[in-house]
Amino acid sequence: MSDILKKTKHYVVALLSKDLSQDFLYHNLRHTQRVVKSTKELLNATSLDEQEKDAIEIAAWLHDTGYIAGCENHEAQSCLLAREFLTKEGYAPNMIAKVNECIMATVRYTEPKNFHEEILRDADASHFAQKSYLETSELLREELGLLGVAKYTQKEWLDLNIRMFRTEHRFYTDYAKENWQPGKDKNLRRLIKEKKSEKNIAKKEALKAKYKSESPDRSIQTLFRVTLKNHITLSDIADTKANILLSVNAIIISLAISNLIPKLDNPSNDYLIYPTFIFIVFSIISMILAVLATRPNVTSGEFTKEDVAQKKVNLLFFGNFHKMKLDEYQWAINELIKDKEYIYTSLTKDLYFLGLVLNRKYKLLRWTYTIFMIGMVVSVLAFAIFFKFFGPERVLETLS
Repeated sequence: MSDILKKTKHYVVALLSKDLSQDFLYHNLRHTQRVVKSTKELLNATSLDEQEKDAIEIAAWLHDTGYIAGCENHEAQSCLLAREFLTKEGYAPNMIAKVNECIMATVRYTEPKNFHEEILRDADASHFAQKSYLETSELLREELGLLGVAKYTQKEWLDLNIRMFRTEHRFYTDYAKENWQPGKDKNLRRLIKEKKSEKNIAKKEALKAKYKSESPDRSIQTLFRVTLKNHITLSDIADTKANILLSVNAIIISLAISNLIPKLDNPSNDYLIYPTFIFIVFSIISMILAVLATRPNVTSGEFTKEDVAQKKVNLLFFGNFHKMKLDEYQWAINELIKDKEYIYTSLTKDLYFLGLVLNRKYKLLRWTYTIFMIGMVVSVLAFAIFFKFFGPERVLETLS
């Protein structure tokens, strides 16, 4: 490698590593190194002298340095940086002019005017023939979006790439046509295959969406599922509340029995009899109502074939079949699933009777809480009143 090539390489590596924005996912140092490698591959197949080869390779190193100043007219900016750097290094003016001509040949839609420009133009597009093309192309799409140049969807980008492969791009050098064109053709087939695959997926999604929109079954099923879930949740809440009241009242009665009742044997504690009785009675009533709220109803557990034929029985509730034999129940279920209307009717009945059960539970719970609350207030007032008017101090006053 010549001295000027070494200096150019070090200059470009330092410049792009330090001053290039991180948003350049494609046009960065890796891209420049890839273009330089492809340029060398093309140059090795030519009979150009070393001076000409150096000029083309220098152009490959410098062709995208203008991106440090932005995307707009970056080729012209690259030429300015190249001229400034090469002049400083004492590079021949006529060779600087060749370098800049090669750089400007990479402008999109520009036709190369000589063999030197054709080499760099082919090297700059060598990724079209590489196995990593799809991944590399995706980096360019993301870069354009990050820089605010253009935003493409996957489909738009795919169409743009196919159009570029077919109508816009072509290789110029004989080496590229012979060695790189097959790889490019293979990538074009991959792009077309991917487009067909996306079309098939889009068709399937469209049919699926159409089926969903035209079929009411999904929405009906969702309605029953959500409503049933809400009913079960409310039933669980009611049972939990009833269990809490049962536990609280059981503790209250236990404390009353262990602490208050033994004291009633003492005549001086006679004032505690009525408050304690009131206290325990309200607690017992609350417990009874809580038990009633959670107590299951007993059902017959049997049905007849006439019931199934006339759609009178709800086969989804265990209470209607728990005494039946398995083969009889299987027959009934088979009859059920044959008739969509029967299914929806059974689900509706299930929800309706669950609603009735919930109504009963919450009514009993409301009474339970009300009685519990009244019992607490009345019991406390009774203890206070009886203590004031019939307590030990009042008895002593009466005796004295």
